[in-house]
Amino acid sequence: MGKTYERIDGRLRTFIEEQPLFFTATAPLSGDGTVNLSPKGLKGSFAVLDERTVAYLHFAGSTAETIAHLRENGRITLMWCAFQGPPTIMRVHGRGEPVFRDDPRFPDLLAHFPEIDPGLHGLRAVVVVHAELVRDSCGYAVPYMAYEAERDLHAKRFSREDDASLDAYFTKKEHIATSLDGLPGLPLPLPPSTV
Repeated sequence: MGKTYERIDGRLRTFIEEQPLFFTATAPLSGDGTVNLSPKGLKGSFAVLDERTVAYLHFAGSTAETIAHLRENGRITLMWCAFQGPPTIMRVHGRGEPVFRDDPRFPDLLAHFPEIDPGLHGLRAVVVVHAELVRDSCGYAVPYMAYEAERDLHAKRFSREDDASLDAYFTKKEHIATSLDGLPGLPLPLPPSTV
C-alpha cells in the first residue's frame, strides 16, 4: 500500500541516493502535446539538496523536451524503482526549474555534484525540483536486475567538445532550441559557464 511522506529524509533519502537510475516525466500544457519520459543515470549526477528539494545534472542529449516543459509550466515527476532488494517505487511530484550555466546560482548548485567533471558530458543545466508530493508504492511487478557498471560512452562523446563546438552541435540538432511541440527549449547560443 502506497504512503505519502512530508519530506525526503531517512530511508527515503537513502533509497533515492542508492539507485543508479531514475526517470523524469514532463508534459506541455497543451492537451495534444508530447508527454516526455526520460531515463537518467550517471553516478553522482543526482543530489538531495534538502528534505523538500532535489537536483540533477542535465547533460547533452538528443532533445530538450524536459527543459522546454519546465520552462513552460514547471511540472515534473521523478521516479525510482528498486531493481534489487525490497520492492519499492518512489515518486517525487513537484515543480522543476532548469538553472542554466550563466545563472548566478549555477556554481553553488554544481558544488553538490563533486563526483562529476562538468566538462566531460556537455552539461546544459542543473534541474532543481521542489517536491510537492512524495509517495511510494510497492513495486511488486518490477523485476530483479543487476547493476553492472556505468557506460562511458557519453563522456567519450562529449569530452571532445568545448563551449563553441557544443553550441554548434546544439544549434544544428533538431528539437534542442525548440521542443517537438514548438516550445522554447535550450537557450542558444549556449550560455557561457560561470564556473
